[in-house]
Amino acid sequence: MFNKAKPAATPDRPSNALPIPPLPDLPSSNAARPPAPPTPAPSPVASSRGLSTLSSDLQFEGHVTGAGDLQVDGAVKGDVRVGRLIVGETGAIEGNVTADYLEVRGRVVGAVAGKQVKLVSTAYVDGDITAEQLSIDIGAYFQGRVLQSRREAPAPVAPAPRPAPVESPAPIPIPAAEAPQTIEMKTV
Repeated sequence: MFNKAKPAATPDRPSNALPIPPLPDLPSSNAARPPAPPTPAPSPVASSRGLSTLSSDLQFEGHVTGAGDLQVDGAVKGDVRVGRLIVGETGAIEGNVTADYLEVRGRVVGAVAGKQVKLVSTAYVDGDITAEQLSIDIGAYFQGRVLQSRREAPAPVAPAPRPAPVESPAPIPIPAAEAPQTIEMKTV
């Protein structure tokens, strides 16, 4: 009933094969196909917020602060306060550590604070941990206290009740016989 012509088979292309689309950077022989939309350039915020690394052959003395991501494979003597921190298996920090997300594979001697704290099986932590979420793998060493911090929910705002009007009572007359007496005291 319906008769469709089949393309002729060639030695390099069998008759039942689908047509091969052209490469995106080569001009297309098919003019009816619309051009591919250009890919958007990466945003400068995403590209500038890469992972900074302190390699295993470096030692750093002093405080490290910032909002970015840091991986420590070397040694740090001082406090570290960053957005996201990974202490590698060869990494060591001697000081207080604060990060939103903290993953410890190496050694930390000092207080640790973060929203999410994860101690991997190779971790060694000697100090108190304050975290909203804490994960400790089997084999991790931890010496210290754990304090769970919770995000405080905002208190619901209720309208303040109106105070009732205060009426001052009428003074009660005191009989003359029961009138208060004044006593004077002298220091010697």
